[in-house]
Amino acid sequence: MIYNLRKSRTYRQKRIFYQKTRPIRVAIGERRRPDPRGQPGYLRIDTVHQGDLDGVKGLYHINAIDEVTQFQVVGAPAYISEAWLIPVLEAMLRQFPFHIRGFHSDNGSEFINHTVAKLLDKLLVEQTKSRPRHSNDNGLAETKNGAVIRKHMGYGHIASEHAQAIEAF
Repeated sequence: MIYNLRKSRTYRQKRIFYQKTRPIRVAIGERRRPDPRGQPGYLRIDTVHQGDLDGVKGLYHINAIDEVTQFQVVGAPAYISEAWLIPVLEAMLRQFPFHIRGFHSDNGSEFINHTVAKLLDKLLVEQTKSRPRHSNDNGLAETKNGAVIRKHMGYGHIASEHAQAIEAF
């Protein structure tokens, strides 16, 4: 009898309270689409995870593509933490044959944090991030993830201790 009452529309309207999740504003990076105006140096960046196996995380790939020239650099840190990510990111940025002007990523915490922001400020690089409800904002990096990284590395688990060998490859 009480279960029938709880299923009724009137009971649910009176007794159940829903509260939407409040978004957290992070002041790092500007929410907008980068505007390279035909100049190289505006990077689109994304991470690709190489699977889990028995609860153990695999390595990550960092994919950075210039929006104008399509020049691409891929790095492979063992873990997504500041200690592993920043040296790989610095090495990747040095490999581009032109001055880096812009750095666009999704809203993941691996790139939207104070350490990466400080690195980009030191290099005088403008940081932007994807806008809500604009799934195409980082489309270039997402397509290169499948066309390049998944083509060469596949979808299977690669243990993080192989990051050095993948980085050399």
